Amino acid sequence: MRGKIEALLGAQWGDEGKGRVVDAIASRVDVVARFQGGANAGHTVIAEGEKHIFHLLPSGILFPGKTCIIGNGVVVDPDQLLEELGELQRKHKDRARLIISGAAHVVMPYHKLLDGMEERFRGVGRRIGTTKRGIGPCYVDKISRCGIRVEDLLNEDVLREKLAYNLELKNVILSKVYNEEPLSFGKLFEQAREWGEKLSPFVGDCSLEIERALQQGKTVLLEGAQGTLLDIDHGTYPYVTSSNATIGGGLTGLGIGPSSIANVIGVAKAYCTRVGSGPFPSEADEETANWLRDRGGEYGATTGRPRRCGWLDLVALRYAVRVNSMTMLALTKLDVLSGLEKIYVCTSYITEKGKTENFSGGSAFLEQAKPVYEELPGWQEDLGECRTFESLPKEARKYVEFIEEVIGIPITLIGVGAEREQVIKRGL
Repeated sequence: MRGKIEALLGAQWGDEGKGRVVDAIASRVDVVARFQGGANAGHTVIAEGEKHIFHLLPSGILFPGKTCIIGNGVVVDPDQLLEELGELQRKHKDRARLIISGAAHVVMPYHKLLDGMEERFRGVGRRIGTTKRGIGPCYVDKISRCGIRVEDLLNEDVLREKLAYNLELKNVILSKVYNEEPLSFGKLFEQAREWGEKLSPFVGDCSLEIERALQQGKTVLLEGAQGTLLDIDHGTYPYVTSSNATIGGGLTGLGIGPSSIANVIGVAKAYCTRVGSGPFPSEADEETANWLRDRGGEYGATTGRPRRCGWLDLVALRYAVRVNSMTMLALTKLDVLSGLEKIYVCTSYITEKGKTENFSGGSAFLEQAKPVYEELPGWQEDLGECRTFESLPKEARKYVEFIEEVIGIPITLIGVGAEREQVIKRGL
């Protein structure tokens, strides 16, 4: 019997806890495949009492015998990837098989330089809030058809030709526009050649690998980075990432067709956060935001930046369900809300044209949208020991059921703490 594909996607502005959800369900899948983004994403997994933060490695890398894939839609920072692999080796936890698509593009040092300089050039009022990891400029080169791919690192002649062309152009920009020192071809060529030597054992055809797994009846899990509202096409443009974090990115970022996708699992926090600039209709007042941030540890896994915090936005969540054809939802960090007397949920917006329950990704629309809240009773109990839905306080159960009713799909996993075992599974 042919295997199936399940996709796991962020349903908010990223940082929803996708890594811990992958970790919770990875035992029943055979292949975990990352399909977009780069080292600007951070997935945090706590396993066996130890915290692991992966920026490029799929979260399934901690499971012995799994196959983990970094697809062609990912932009790879070789230094970051080699550091993550080295850390696993030092901890004797490099237990999974890793395959990196040769068609994945490489984040080069000039991408990082340009990323920071372009952000600075935008000025305070127009800054995107980029992590300065070179992600955007790398995707620009990919679309401009001058990017360097992982497979190019393995061929010195191709690497030399592509790097010479890119440096000729990038050094003009660095020196003439930003008044920076040009980069050395020889030094960068040698660095890239060494990357190729170290990564060569992992390079393969990821699309073919997934097809073979499906032919063998195996289950493949697509792991997204960032979230729906940061998608380059469907997010809050221009305050978005540079790739497609929605379901379409999973298909193009791994070279697969849609017919094998059995489930699309969305991941959302029990409240909302976002990092960096951009509209955030349900952002809470300073006191509430600080409370949520401290309770939830809301600081970026990649940058350490404090996250903006607010109430759950069901207008945005319904939108994420629609554009991804989500079939179920994993709700994380329900435990963070313990201790609140009242919990507010955004169910619609007031705009210049009146009340609406429909989300638009355009920043102009969202910047003037005012949230309309539904008030629900809170609960005081600690949820950390709950392992069944019935063991949750009735107010917490009502909160979950209210979300399900509004978004129209079941919540099949509930996070009640940071540890691997602190989850409630409801048919997942």
